Amino acid sequence: MLELAKNRWTVTEVIREQAKRYGEREFLRHEDGSTLSFADLENRSAALAAGLARLGVKRGDRVLAFLFNHPSLLLVLAAANRLGAIFVPINTELKGAFLQHQVRNSSARVVVADAALLPTLAAIDLDACAVETVLTVGTVEAGHATAFGRRAVLPLDAMFERGASSTPAVEPTARDISTVIYTSGTTGPSKGVLMPHAHCYLLGRNLARVLELTEDDIYYVCMPLFHTNALFMQVLGSLLAGARVALVRRFSASRWLDDVRRYRATVTNALGVMPEFIYRQPPTPYDRDNSLRKIMAVPIAREWGADFEARFGVSFVQGFGLTESNILCYTSPDERLEPGCCGRVLDEWFEVKIVDPETDEELPTGQAGEIVVRPKHPWCFMAGYLDMPERTVEAWRNLWFHTGDAGRFDERGRLFFIDRIKDCIRRRGENISSYEVEQVLNTHPAVAESAVVGVPSAVPGGEEEIKAYIVSKPGAKPAPEHLVAFCVERMPRFAVPRYIEFVDELPKTETGKVKKQELRSRGITAETWDGGETTRRR
Repeated sequence: MLELAKNRWTVTEVIREQAKRYGEREFLRHEDGSTLSFADLENRSAALAAGLARLGVKRGDRVLAFLFNHPSLLLVLAAANRLGAIFVPINTELKGAFLQHQVRNSSARVVVADAALLPTLAAIDLDACAVETVLTVGTVEAGHATAFGRRAVLPLDAMFERGASSTPAVEPTARDISTVIYTSGTTGPSKGVLMPHAHCYLLGRNLARVLELTEDDIYYVCMPLFHTNALFMQVLGSLLAGARVALVRRFSASRWLDDVRRYRATVTNALGVMPEFIYRQPPTPYDRDNSLRKIMAVPIAREWGADFEARFGVSFVQGFGLTESNILCYTSPDERLEPGCCGRVLDEWFEVKIVDPETDEELPTGQAGEIVVRPKHPWCFMAGYLDMPERTVEAWRNLWFHTGDAGRFDERGRLFFIDRIKDCIRRRGENISSYEVEQVLNTHPAVAESAVVGVPSAVPGGEEEIKAYIVSKPGAKPAPEHLVAFCVERMPRFAVPRYIEFVDELPKTETGKVKKQELRSRGITAETWDGGETTRRR
């Protein structure tokens, strides 16, 4: 595995060094048949960097990617970083106010978008954003480019045409910001996590080590590249190890095993309900007929974890971390599978303790409390939230970063994840801001106010369903089906509430804050309308 001095921990340096080492050896194969060699990643990103520079992109600028899983996304990351610019990948499910916030907050002047997503991008108020140029990937349908008015709409391929000769000499440092990845807010809109190059490097380095990646491995990547897990843990980890990547557009439980066999994958990751959905596929006598050896997966349920390993002939590795904090711990490869166990803290890099969430006082071993963390080395942790200094200060309290997650240590020093303390909702592998869902609901003409909470899902694995409490305006009570349809037009499908309950008023504290814990504790009642699976399929 590539080992660099800490002052060289940059995405740019990793790409350069591995291109020298492996040259034209295949690094990535996409499901559409396109490939990237190690040299391609270096040379083509240099050419793209020159094209972006001609558009005026320079050090500190943000380049936003609204792209499905595709090699072009990695080229945009590499090209932006070569210029000292910041890469901003965003969720392809976003629309309406959700999308508007991230495009505006990023201050990106250049957006690279999949052609299929152009109508969604054009539908937001771009005049309130900094966007000047839209670069497209794929075939643009007639009329879609003209929807952007005065803004230039160009094919991304045009950026490669003049080669790399005019690329400005910029050498990013380990402390420079490589990427901004958005995470859901709990009491406000989604926050852009400022990720230094060293932060990104350590994500890949530590995963490559715990999975014992080598250049003989093939990493099956089916999670979205706009999240840290796929982009830096899986892809950058593979790059550091000289391993190959098999990239597909999206996860499919029914196709998963066939893909693993097709690409001869040896390692992969599965988050949230993904391993549960794989396990629930009809078993066959041939399920062990695959090349997988390890799966990094969180969480693993007691009901099926050991059976999964036996059925598919693989071993699970579990861990705990956040986009903000890096990965803090992993289970050891030789440890017996234990649901909820995240392993021992990587204490070379981080300090972790369990505290009382009200007093911040450290709690004894075995007692549950909030997981707090701080780094031992500079730049391997987030540098803050983009243009949200008050949120950064709020997260860092009493010299510790507060994760908002509950956990405990056992007598062997292993961290166990218990639950989320904060109001973020976990559904279908996504962290959902209750605040942003409420903001959309509150724009409905018949809604006076709303409160959105997570309620337990019938599917094991720690995921939730979304329940919305609605206070109607006088004389107006919208049908639940109409509210769902209203939401479908304005938010990603994973954020659309499944449950709706109308109430006369929301319970609040003396300072006017909604008592969400009280609402969560009510659960599903006789008065709760259930949209069923329709809200999950939309």
